[in-house]
Amino acid sequence: MPFVTISPKPNRNEAVEYYRRVAEKFDLNIHLFERVQQVVKNNHDVFEITTSKTNYTAANVIVATGFYDVPLLMNVRGEDLPKVTHYYKDPHLYAFQNVVVVGANNSGVDAALETYRKGANVTMVVRSGELGPHVKYWVRPDIQNRIKEGEITAFFNSELLEIRESEVDIKTPEGIRTIPNDFVIAMTGYQPDFSMLRKFGIELPESLCPAYNAETMETNVKGLYLAGVVCGGLDTHKLFIENSRVHAEMIVKNIVG
Repeated sequence: MPFVTISPKPNRNEAVEYYRRVAEKFDLNIHLFERVQQVVKNNHDVFEITTSKTNYTAANVIVATGFYDVPLLMNVRGEDLPKVTHYYKDPHLYAFQNVVVVGANNSGVDAALETYRKGANVTMVVRSGELGPHVKYWVRPDIQNRIKEGEITAFFNSELLEIRESEVDIKTPEGIRTIPNDFVIAMTGYQPDFSMLRKFGIELPESLCPAYNAETMETNVKGLYLAGVVCGGLDTHKLFIENSRVHAEMIVKNIVG
């Protein structure tokens, strides 16, 4: 199924539209808003899947959950306030607001640039001394120039100390800074739901990289496969759409074989 776009890179809306049309064309059997709670093999070597709505049986199961299930918390006072989010979606929500973006990898940079362009007063808080090494090469000059021109404020080698209803405290090399704040977008990273993988019987060594065969994507549980970013454990930056699409072919080839 070709993915045609008029831009150098497809955007999120184009991608979602493409996936939806593929699902419709092939009449895929998709059950949405249904969380998988357990996957176990019975005495007949068949998987029994329990979800939040019903039960299924299957000869094979593929886990392709990505890594957005569990956000990495900052563990600072006020992180539980309603104005704090670890999942950024619509930049228009933050128009004309004082916004703090925590993190300087792709998600943090995208949030900073998009909210800035919708009229937000954006401050970035970055733990290291520079932007993340994996920031997309076509985006890096944009955020660098916004910071250089003072259109986005960036505190490097810094971290949030406390979040309150109308302000935040930032620990910087020059001391603690208190600034007005309406929203905090914490793009501090995510990790797969490791407890779920363990519950399914998948081995997780100390590195938290799930056990699987790199040639077939089959885990230590026969018939149970992994696909996509979930395979990387904590190294979520190593796998993405472009280099994990091959997982589907490898899995199907192994199942058919």
